[in-house]
Amino acid sequence: MVHRIKPQIQKNMKKLILFTALVIAIASSMAQKVYSVDSDYQADVKAFVVDAEYKADLLVYKVDADYKAGDNDGKWYFTDAAYKAKKKIFFVDANYKADLKIFFVDSEYKAGWKENSKKHLMY
Repeated sequence: MVHRIKPQIQKNMKKLILFTALVIAIASSMAQKVYSVDSDYQADVKAFVVDAEYKADLLVYKVDADYKAGDNDGKWYFTDAAYKAKKKIFFVDANYKADLKIFFVDSEYKAGWKENSKKHLMY
């Protein structure tokens, strides 16, 4: 009887470990991790930093750790390598060159979309 319990426990543990790994993978892939590239052709999105909140499509709050990054809600974590990022961003020098206009806010609760029609750019 003891031999029958052990394989079942091992099977359940394997399922639990697989499920946990899957949850972690999904959660980390949804985080808004960005990387600032040096050229526009390397970017997924071209962004322009506006000088006032009302001019922005997205209000961005920079978080200090990747696990604090949001799911397309304006909480960005800037990675140190392109392969770690969900999106590669190039900061353009003029409003008309941008796909997305952003404004950096000083509080996490202020982060978010002001122009929902642009949300698809960061998915």
